[in-house]
Amino acid sequence: MQTPPLSGVPLRFFQIQIQEDMIDGWTLIRESGTQGARSSTLKKVHYECREDAEEALFALRDRQIHKGFKTTFATGMSPTDS
Repeated sequence: MQTPPLSGVPLRFFQIQIQEDMIDGWTLIRESGTQGARSSTLKKVHYECREDAEEALFALRDRQIHKGFKTTFATGMSPTDS
């Protein structure tokens, strides 16, 4: 996800994904920052089941959309699917 381009304002990005743990459970990974910056913020949260991780992912996505972020790419989807 990223903010819409505005004149003189750097684009901000927000990436979220879930990954299955090697032990047991799921990890929600989120990264955010300014495009072109040297650093970004990375946070990870562990969930016992996939459903809880997905629910958290969708809640984060909805909050970012409410803040003005737009979905720019989703793995496994073609542009006609969105």
